[in-house]
Formats: sequence, C-alpha cells, structure tokens
Amino acid sequence: MMHLHTPRPGWQQQMADTIDDARTLCQLLDLDPAALPVPLLQDSAFPLRVPRVWTQRMQRGNPRDPLLLQVLASTAETALIPGFSSDPVGDLAAATQPGLLHKYHGRVLIVTTGACALHCRYCFRRHFPYPQAASRAQDLMATLRQIELDPSINEVILSGGDPLSLADSRLGSLIRGVEAIPHVTTLRLHTRIPTVIPDRITQAFCNLFKASRLNRVMVLHVNHPQELSELDAAPLQRLRQAGFTLLNQSVLLRSVNDEAATLAQLSYALFQRGVLPYYLHALDKVSGAAHFQVAPARAATLYRQLSALLPGYLLPRFVEEIPGQPHKSPFPI
Repeated sequence: MMHLHTPRPGWQQQMADTIDDARTLCQLLDLDPAALPVPLLQDSAFPLRVPRVWTQRMQRGNPRDPLLLQVLASTAETALIPGFSSDPVGDLAAATQPGLLHKYHGRVLIVTTGACALHCRYCFRRHFPYPQAASRAQDLMATLRQIELDPSINEVILSGGDPLSLADSRLGSLIRGVEAIPHVTTLRLHTRIPTVIPDRITQAFCNLFKASRLNRVMVLHVNHPQELSELDAAPLQRLRQAGFTLLNQSVLLRSVNDEAATLAQLSYALFQRGVLPYYLHALDKVSGAAHFQVAPARAATLYRQLSALLPGYLLPRFVEEIPGQPHKSPFPI
C-alpha cells in the first residue's frame, strides 16, 4: 500500500502555529527549566514567540542551544543596566510621520508592521510603540507622498517587525506605490522569514518583484549556521531568480555566536546559498538584552580572528549604530 507524504501546512499556518510559553517550549525540547543557565521569565511585556517549525532546528536536551538562547525569555532581561534604553538607535527621533524613519541620506525606512515570525530577545525594537508609530494601511498614501516630495531619496527600506509577515496583496500595494516614484531606484527588505519559515517564499511572492523596474535587495538575518536547513536552499534560489541581491546581517551575541569559527562557518554556509555576508552588528543597547553583550575587547579580538579565517568577500563589516550619526560606524578593532 502506497503512503503519501502529508503536505506541510501553508506559511500563514506555520506563522500562526507558535509557542508563546517558556515551559511549553522546554517541554518540547526535553529540558528541565531548573537546568537552564538563567531562570525563566514567565511574564514579559515582550512575550515569547517562536514558530514550531523553527524549534525543529533546536537541539533536544541542550539548555545552551544557540537558537533557544535567542528566543527564550529569562530573568536576565529584568536587570537595569546603565546605558541600555528603550530606543537605543534613535528610531523615534528619526520618525517624520507614523511608520516612516529618515535617518540617513538617500534612503528612508518604512516600519510596515509590528508582526514577526519570532521574537528575538535582543531585538532593538522590542519596546517600539508599534500601535502608534508603525505604518498602517491608511497611512500608505501619505507615506508615499512624503517620499515623492523629497528627490534626494533613492532607496526605500521595508522593515518592521517583518515585512514578509504581510499578505502578498499588502506588499503588492507597497511595491507599486514605490515604483511610481521616479527618483526611487532601489527597494530593500529586511527579514528573518526566508530562513525561519522558508515556505513563505512562494512563486506568487516572487512574481510580485520579477517585473519591477527597481533594484531589489533582501537583507536576511541569520546569526548561527544551525539556523540554515535544507528547506531554505530552493526558496533562496527563487529569490535570486526574481532579481534579488541577497545579503545577510548578524548580531554578535554572547553564548550564541561569539566564536570566530562559528561565524566563519556561517559565512561559508550563506555563500553556498548565494547570500553574501553584509554586516556583523555589535549589540544595540536595548533594555532587557544586556546579557547578550560581548565585551568590546573580546569582540575586537574575535573579529581579528575572523578576518584571518575568511576571504575578503565573505567577511562582514563589523559595525555599531550610534544614534545621531549619519551612517553605521565601524566597530573599533
């Protein structure tokens, strides 16, 4: 008798099928909460959220799994550390209207949504007031009009949250609106979804961009080689065929990827998938994430070690964001 494989649920269902309780996550991973490096944080204004499909890449029984540590809420987040704040990169000061940030010459960023496939505990927007400050569907015309009135803008960045959590219809409206502005030449999307929920990259999604006159850039966010799987190779290829230049940015995170060999492995694994390393970010100093910070002297040493392991085209630039500066700043090494 022939047994047919059960098809995977669609990407919307995979995004909805999430774990939002730390003890449930520990039970799924055969972990004793008492064995964790730091006690669980049960109640947080920034709730735990991780799709079940992503937990399949976590190591069962390993309380120090690098994917688990990125998403597991712990009591370390309650520490009050000087220099860490709710708006570490100056987003609110850069807002020219709800959901539109203009920090750097030549480009603007649209905060398209507050929704993400998973909640990264080090997220620099974990305190961002999305209900008041994100771009809503009814704001789109005003947002596009403001971009149209500034001919110095040649690039529009879609961020969030995660812009790929939006339906194709909403994304299509955004793309068409940006395309209609003659002086905009480049559309950039920042997202974790192609490697978290690869099934999001449908042919219909890619078709939204294939005929666009705009240069298309997609910046992925992968921190550890374990995040990559056999499921993302074909979707990433579809993105390249749709005309995207694929880049990756990582955040340097203590106990997650703070080893030169790990970061080198990540660069090679990305390159195998047609993705170039772009940035290695020093941690943005957001309240609740200080336990992820790598000491500056150690970070500089690690980057020097990484530079010795990689060819130049696979070496990400090591940067930090300093509010008020006109560009990302090289991390002092």
